[in-house]
Order: sequence, then structure tokens, then C-alpha cells
Amino acid sequence: MPHILVEYDAALRDVLDRRGFARALHALAAQTVDGITVESCKTRFRCADEVVIAHDEPQQALIHLDFAILPGRTTETKSALGRAVLDLVRRHTAAATGVSVHASVDVRDLDAAYAKHVTPAGEQQ
Repeated sequence: MPHILVEYDAALRDVLDRRGFARALHALAAQTVDGITVESCKTRFRCADEVVIAHDEPQQALIHLDFAILPGRTTETKSALGRAVLDLVRRHTAAATGVSVHASVDVRDLDAAYAKHVTPAGEQQ
């Protein structure tokens, strides 16, 4: 926890430093939400080869984050995290010149049935 999925437009592929963004995102989450540590963050990236926004006008790009955290955080905490994430997205996509970047984030609770296991390197499963 948290589990973060970043879906981004292929138009941002050469602009978005995914590993740098993930490292900054993990640090931001740990600073913003009590109980989140950098070590607990897991981020996946999914590039969308084709995105249609509104009337399919050219020079539009999309990036959306699904940010799933353990339940118990207030709406205010989730909103603060969402705002901070959008600020970070804007900084990391600023080099996307000539394109309007549509950025969004959905901060939600993981389901109560969420479970996980980590097998340390070198140990048998």
C-alpha cells in the first residue's frame, strides 16, 4: 500500500520520466499521508496508444492516476493528496509543449479484502 496506476497518453512517452516521477510521487505520498512510507509505495505505468478527448481535437494528451490507499483516511487527507499529486504531474509534464495535458487523479480506499505478501530476495516461497 499504496498501489498507484499511472495511465498516460503515448504523446507523453518521451516527456514523462517515469522512474523519476515515481520516486518523487512516493516521497510526496509519504510526506502527505500519515502511515504511508516510500518503502510501501508501488507504482505501475500503462501507456495508452490511443486516447480520444472530447471532440478528438489534435494536440491533447491525458494522464490519470488511480491512487489506492488503505481505508481510514479522511476526505480532507485524500483531497490534499490529490491536489499535491496534480501539482507533481504538472511539473513532470511541463516539457510537453504544443499539447494540452489533461491530468486527473482518483484517490480511493483499497477494498477491505485487500491482502499482500512479500517474499524477501533469496528466500524460497
